[in-house]
Amino acid sequence: MNIPSLHTYFLQSSGVSTDTRKIFKDCIFFALKGDNFNGNLFAQEALDKGAMKVIVDEKAFHKNTGETILAENVLLTLQQLAKFHKEFLDLPIISLTGSNGKTTTKELINAVLSQKFKTVATQGNLNNHIGVPLTLLTMNKETEIGIVEMGANHLGEIKMLSEIAQPDYGYITNFGKAHLEGFGSLEGVVQGKTELYQFLKKHSKKIFVNANDPQQLDNSEGIDRITFGNGQSDFNIQLLDSSHHLLVRFEGTTIQSNLVGAYNFANLAAAVAMGAFFKVSPEEIKKGIEGYVPSNNRSQLIKKGTNTILMDAYNANPTSMLAALENFKQTKGNNKIMFLGDMLELGKEAETEHQNIVDFLIENSFGNVFLVGSNFFKTVTKDSHIMKFETFDDLIQTLESNSPKNATILIKASRGMALERVLDLL
Repeated sequence: MNIPSLHTYFLQSSGVSTDTRKIFKDCIFFALKGDNFNGNLFAQEALDKGAMKVIVDEKAFHKNTGETILAENVLLTLQQLAKFHKEFLDLPIISLTGSNGKTTTKELINAVLSQKFKTVATQGNLNNHIGVPLTLLTMNKETEIGIVEMGANHLGEIKMLSEIAQPDYGYITNFGKAHLEGFGSLEGVVQGKTELYQFLKKHSKKIFVNANDPQQLDNSEGIDRITFGNGQSDFNIQLLDSSHHLLVRFEGTTIQSNLVGAYNFANLAAAVAMGAFFKVSPEEIKKGIEGYVPSNNRSQLIKKGTNTILMDAYNANPTSMLAALENFKQTKGNNKIMFLGDMLELGKEAETEHQNIVDFLIENSFGNVFLVGSNFFKTVTKDSHIMKFETFDDLIQTLESNSPKNATILIKASRGMALERVLDLL
């Protein structure tokens, strides 16, 4: 079956599903395959649960009753359908990628633009080769602007996702030392992320650029761009205070956010600039930003007992870790304590990058440090204010007998470390 014909079925359906645990009546089930699963095996189950059609790519599961559609490759079919649907809707898509801050920035952009428009944005971190198509397929004729987050850990992925989403506007949050195992080096990260710039340039589209980031300015040279930042740019957003929650001013309007950390200024400023570009009023921008409350362990400020905790344990890489530590160094508070977990997916750079963080902590002694994980455990330090624990269980024993009181605490680690568990020990 060709994609236009499949799209006709899609318009008649109630949406798409790739998980038989989440089948809903009259949906289209795409029987995806992976290293450890085969959706074809669940074709009949999807039909039994109310699916209107099932897309399979193994003949053994194809029925001649019209309930199943045999494709050459289910994933490719899903991606092609999403691209066709975007072109069918003909609505503006903002795509964003970057090493740090993608999800927070996406949420902020959505909070601002939804004050004026009917928006659809990536849910959670569904930002890969499956998540991007699924996001596009949740949009409909009522959607006025789509906001699509794109993640990658190898060269070529952003190019592929751009071909699917066909963005009209793009934004790269930053280039950092993330997914070095896949990209190979920081240069590889830059090359991979700027695949979004190349797509937008090729198709004469626009990009938003942080004017305070020289690297972004250099890499976006020659592309139709809209600049923003704390200084001379198309949209000037002033940072007034970052000692607690970020306070900014735009066009005479003061905006008190719920975000902590100076490193979040660019994320906030991008949302303000995009709102202004799309003619959202300063008052509506203020309402959107001030109404956004970070969650899911991203830059959350938490009070627990006598402790104040900056929870930033959703993810970490050398760039974001150093930014968090620099910010925490400037943060007001007594009895500062840092719980830092391993930074994952660094490949051959893991040893060097973890030691670099420890060296920074040795040179900048502004609190006690608890390092958790096998990578940090291998680092070299004799400083008494830095304690190392190979496993989280080792840390538990120490905290159970000596839980912090009246402390200002930073928790930062890669997602796989689940370091938010420290909260239960405080």
